[in-house]
Amino acid sequence: MLRFLIKRLLLGTLTMFAVSLVAFGMFFMLPRDAVATMCVKNCNPERLERVRVELGLKDPLIDQYTGYMKGIFVGRDLGSAQGGFCDAPCLGYSYTSSEEVSDIFARVLPVTLSIVIPAAVLWLGLGIGLGMISALRRGTVFDRLAIGFSLTGASMQLYFVGGMLMIIFVYTLKILPVPHYTSLWDDPLDWASGLVLAWVALAFLFSAVYARLSRAQMLETLAEDFVRTARAKGLTKSRAYGRHALRAAITPIVTIAGLDIGGALGGTVITETTFGIQGLGRTAVEAVRLGDLPTIMATVLVSAVFIVVANIVVDLLYAVIDPRVRLG
Repeated sequence: MLRFLIKRLLLGTLTMFAVSLVAFGMFFMLPRDAVATMCVKNCNPERLERVRVELGLKDPLIDQYTGYMKGIFVGRDLGSAQGGFCDAPCLGYSYTSSEEVSDIFARVLPVTLSIVIPAAVLWLGLGIGLGMISALRRGTVFDRLAIGFSLTGASMQLYFVGGMLMIIFVYTLKILPVPHYTSLWDDPLDWASGLVLAWVALAFLFSAVYARLSRAQMLETLAEDFVRTARAKGLTKSRAYGRHALRAAITPIVTIAGLDIGGALGGTVITETTFGIQGLGRTAVEAVRLGDLPTIMATVLVSAVFIVVANIVVDLLYAVIDPRVRLG
């Protein structure tokens, strides 16, 4: 198991190295003045030249890249034009907001995490549970209702579902406040009440997809020989289906869940925009609109980290669910 984990960690490290090279190349090797793009306010020619020197943009590209990566792990000196020394993890300096990118992320990342993680728990529990029960009760009224639910959810858009939830629960019934973010540690009740609509909207749409996938996988697994053999040997339905069939059916679902959660952590743009919450997604969109290259590059790297970590977790879960994976 340890060897399996080490291999996956090495692969994840190589992936992040490749992503960092591509991201750095996209933003600092393009045939244009990156500093002029980043610094659009209060940047006269003299200040622009000083920033170029302090950023090391006149150094060889390999030195620029190593300096940027060094800042992530040990910090670096950004110079007087950018506030002096930047503590690790240093992701650069945003001229549009006049602060370090790491400070921006420290403010918006908890918001995105607070939206995605509870919503993921809801959509995985509801979607997988609904799909599995539907497969075991194939052809019943429950199965037909579950299929209808999944088709309805799969055909909806988040901005429509979110808007309807706000109209009903915020503006009509007035039982929930306008969506907002409050730190979990400051006021857990206000944290939950401010984000519950975002959780429900995400969970409704994602759980519909997972219900269809879970149902299809469970039906396919129930038709396998090993399940019939387990039943023929005298195992009860609950034991044969719960211990053997469910374990086999859930394997591909774990893969999709890892990718969905990792991607959502990289920025729930539509969710945050629909509910007016400032998280990583909206921050990335604003950075693109304003040409804030340090923030854009940092968003790419952080999103890649979430995807890579999610895939490593999926690989580990594979090894737990199916020990044969460890031999690969």
